[in-house]
Amino acid sequence: MEEYLVDWSRAQFALTAIYHWLFVPLTLGLGFIIAIMETIYVKTGDEFWKKTTKFWMTLFAINFAIGVATGIIMEFEFGTNWANYSWFVGDIFGAPLAVEGILAFFMESTFFAVMFFGWDKVSKGFHLLSTWLVAIGSNLSALWILVANGWMQYPVGMKFNPDTVRNEMDNFWDVLFSPVAISKFLHTISSGYIVASLFVVGISAWYLLKRRDIEFAKKSMVVGATFGLITSLFVILTGDESAHQVALKQPVKLAAMEGLYEGKTDAGIVGIGVLNPKKTLTNDEEPFLFELEAPYALSLLGYHDIHAFVPGLKDLVYGNEKYNLESAQSKIEKGKIAINALKEYKKAKKENNIQNIEKYEKILTENMKYFGYGHLEKPEDIVPPIPLTFYTFHLMVALGSWFLVLFALILFFTLKRDILNNKWLLISAVTSIPLGYIASEAGWIVAEVGRQPWAIQDLMPVGIAVTDISTSNVKTTFFMFAFLFTVLLIAEIKIMLGQIKIGPEGGH
Repeated sequence: MEEYLVDWSRAQFALTAIYHWLFVPLTLGLGFIIAIMETIYVKTGDEFWKKTTKFWMTLFAINFAIGVATGIIMEFEFGTNWANYSWFVGDIFGAPLAVEGILAFFMESTFFAVMFFGWDKVSKGFHLLSTWLVAIGSNLSALWILVANGWMQYPVGMKFNPDTVRNEMDNFWDVLFSPVAISKFLHTISSGYIVASLFVVGISAWYLLKRRDIEFAKKSMVVGATFGLITSLFVILTGDESAHQVALKQPVKLAAMEGLYEGKTDAGIVGIGVLNPKKTLTNDEEPFLFELEAPYALSLLGYHDIHAFVPGLKDLVYGNEKYNLESAQSKIEKGKIAINALKEYKKAKKENNIQNIEKYEKILTENMKYFGYGHLEKPEDIVPPIPLTFYTFHLMVALGSWFLVLFALILFFTLKRDILNNKWLLISAVTSIPLGYIASEAGWIVAEVGRQPWAIQDLMPVGIAVTDISTSNVKTTFFMFAFLFTVLLIAEIKIMLGQIKIGPEGGH
């Protein structure tokens, strides 16, 4: 498989995923914010809240429609660009995606029609129920997609069938309730809630800066900032559990997130740091040109013990006998044994050699968990791109901290002071809208780049997962999708800005 093809296939999928995630988080959070606003309307009977709900619902609908298009394309790419991956694990990976389409997406789409077009056609109670079901449905869609992604990060609940060379689902509940999948789902949706909260708060702040629709803006801001503050606290909890799962299941990713080359006990977290570009696994250069570290924090974050040993990249690549860490070279050798055992098993099966069938099936079973390592050339291949993983992780954490402070300030000045006199805070709210998207995308970069070289952790490297097709075909579709997605994004922004300028008074 030519390396050029792998790189272009990765680039195309990254492009699709990044664009798709520009639309998804707003859908996840804004649905609930709209549902809360409509609940206030139904409880109070105040037409002001109906008008407010309908305004934000219009922006939700614009975003929802364009987000669907990118999501469908991304699912098709598993078949077109990643056929080996789809064959190897399609029986498992396809199941949650099928449930998402049949259950969650259908529910979301059905009640979306009622929510958007049914204001004067159904009762208040049924319309409110439809709005809540759209919000719940979009989050259920995220659940099944993130269960599939969580399985890629931590494959469980399956057995390998050497006759078909496929992994088959053995326990659906292990896949669904995998601790990695659950922590990934909770952390991801809560980040989406923050994006939506920033969106509502930022647009409301724009109205206040323009001194128009002031009551609408202030009340929308209170709902958005309250929702944002609560979910910011929740995202800290889910982030802690997510990091704990990474430490247990993907220690190489954790080491890359912190630029940790040498394992240590009482390990601290780098709050601010600049990596040394000359540093490699094999030289004695210092890892950082500059760093500020919070002592004990990494041991606490990763293992919930301030004195725990956190393995560094060298320990994970070359092994550490003291802490019973196996070297990557040993895993590569076992992986090659597994690959050869599969080859011999298939040969014995063809010859109907019962003794060899049993012999090589046993060898394959004993070494299957290292199967993917057999395709790697050298131990250092298990290390992901360190600078990209490190900087995006710290950017995500820094921005998340800022959002927590921002929501708290917005609530304080809206409820206890006159926020109209705090122009700096209003400007900060408006400019934080894109920062929410940047933080959310950075989280995905940490999750996906940080697990390289694996398409499926320990079982299949990305280079083996790719479809053997013409590189020119992938390049052509890459630029075609780049153009299409950019046009869609520009269209969404233009339509939304037009709707925002019209304002709630014209949004009947």
